[in-house]
Amino acid sequence: MPIPTTGFEGKNSAFDSLTQATLEERARQQFVSQLRKHIMVDMAASMRKVYTNSVAPQAAKRRRRAPRNAVEVRRDMLPNPYFRAWSALRYTAQELTWSSVRPQIERDLPRLVDAARSTARAPKKYGSLRLNPDLPTPHDMQQLDIHLMPGGFHSEFVPDDVAAGAMYHHGTAVFAGGFSLRARGGGVAKSIAKYLAARDPQFKPRRLLDMGCTVGGNLLPYLEVFPRCEAYGIDVCAPLLRYAHARAESLQTRVHYSQQNAEATDFPDDTFDIVCSSFFLHEHSIAVTRRVFKETLRILKPGGVMVHMELPPDTETDPYYSFYLNWDAYYNNEPHYAAFRALDLRREVLGAGFAADRYFALRIPNHGTVSEADFEAVARGEKAAPAHGNGASWFIFGARK
Repeated sequence: MPIPTTGFEGKNSAFDSLTQATLEERARQQFVSQLRKHIMVDMAASMRKVYTNSVAPQAAKRRRRAPRNAVEVRRDMLPNPYFRAWSALRYTAQELTWSSVRPQIERDLPRLVDAARSTARAPKKYGSLRLNPDLPTPHDMQQLDIHLMPGGFHSEFVPDDVAAGAMYHHGTAVFAGGFSLRARGGGVAKSIAKYLAARDPQFKPRRLLDMGCTVGGNLLPYLEVFPRCEAYGIDVCAPLLRYAHARAESLQTRVHYSQQNAEATDFPDDTFDIVCSSFFLHEHSIAVTRRVFKETLRILKPGGVMVHMELPPDTETDPYYSFYLNWDAYYNNEPHYAAFRALDLRREVLGAGFAADRYFALRIPNHGTVSEADFEAVARGEKAAPAHGNGASWFIFGARK
């Protein structure tokens, strides 16, 4: 896919390349990438103008005040024809993202399964794969195809299936393909790792855990910044983990993957220097999130850092932008999304047992979109990160133990 990258993030391994798009499929995927960019950049900017110039004044006159929250903005915007057209196009583009890669994956699935199976059975490996067929699949995941991805992340159609992993890896490349945001090696994981290293040059993590790791796209880049770190990834979905393991082995990278629920892992106390996640917590109920925070505190070493990347909460955004971000809660099969963004994250983290003076929440730049000097200036607190939107910056929060 047309995404300039360096390092692990976005890089296709020999395993990924076992499925190849035809010329027609590639053209379709490039079209979908550009369609998404048009919807998420050009049309989104026009929709904000429609709200500012038309919908908001009329609503303020009727209500005799400005909107207080995203729910009120949504109520005002629902009848608007521009929003309805934009929303329909965005939903369609989401479906097209997956359907654009599905033919090549179905065509090449036997080859992918054989390669992943051979990798898992190989006597000598860089990392490891540990599956637990008795681990229950969370109810929410069984009921909904998250992100509208057909079959969701957990479904298995053949023995030792990797279809969900292949769909996720190649589909997300289409999803991001219209945005050249990683041209110098950016993305979530690279940006967070670079921030941690710049903020505290003495921090030398030896063991890292990525919760909800999917196929490892936001795990492997940590190893570029912390090459001596021992990496672990957990997820509840076996097809994702099989794909992640085969991919890491193909890249000759040592990662230990295991099928576990982040609410209750089998790792000993005080195991990790970093426990992280990306776009993970908002897929779960508040009760689950609270248990994840407590489990993280247990398995972190003293002085270790918990760092989660999520879209900014309601407290960081104006009511319109909150309405815009909450689209996924209503139309993208992510029912907990809006409730998570409404949380008081500081209170939740402290409620899990972390100390108040160890909590942090901030925006950091996407490492691929600013100069190294500007990135380090933000890390030192000398400059502000770019405004959030279309991958220009990432919102992170967490705490030191």
